[in-house]
Amino acid sequence: MSHTSHPYAMRLGILRPWRSRWFSARGFAGALKEDVMLRNFLDKKLKGAFVDSVEIERSPASINLIIKTARPGLLIGRGGEGIEKLKRDTEAFLNKLRKQKSAPKSKDKNQKSGLKITVEEIKSPEQHAKVMVESIAQDLERRLPFRRVLKQTMAKITASKEVKGAKISLSGRLDGAEMARYEWLKEGQVPLQTLRADVDFARGRAHLPYGDLGIKIWIYKGEIFDKKTKQAK
Repeated sequence: MSHTSHPYAMRLGILRPWRSRWFSARGFAGALKEDVMLRNFLDKKLKGAFVDSVEIERSPASINLIIKTARPGLLIGRGGEGIEKLKRDTEAFLNKLRKQKSAPKSKDKNQKSGLKITVEEIKSPEQHAKVMVESIAQDLERRLPFRRVLKQTMAKITASKEVKGAKISLSGRLDGAEMARYEWLKEGQVPLQTLRADVDFARGRAHLPYGDLGIKIWIYKGEIFDKKTKQAK
């Protein structure tokens, strides 16, 4: 029997790196829960900034957040005001989280709460599934017809030369219909079972008065071979 698996998780260690890079011999559960809650906080805080990913690096001295976004200027702000405010809000959230009794506390006495935020710009936003999911969510929340949004987004994605195929799916009460349904659009190839296939995947939600709409995007950008395979060819 087949099972649905996450395309990113299936390629960890093969094509994709871990987005949380740290090791803790003691207090692993507390640090892991902190990572999850920190990502949820940043997802809400950075809504509309077209963030592709948030990577977390921990050391005994500090926490480094690497935010990859299609609009770094919007995130940094004039004179760096935006990034400073984000840093203050994030530090306040972490301090509040660590004071809660229900939150597992780290047993590593050397770990400090120093925070560093690095913003990196991503090129070709149409090749990143997370950015396109947020773009679709904004269009749907503006009450644009879902079929037009599907076709326009697919045209943007497939216009890139590096994209070999893509699939977009929407589910829920589309256009306010009484009965929920599932609609999808696909162009080109999207080989999910080939581990060397460079498939980017993301999902999200559009919040509407009559309910949430689920959004999923798969973007296939060709196959990636290791050095030995390339030399053999």
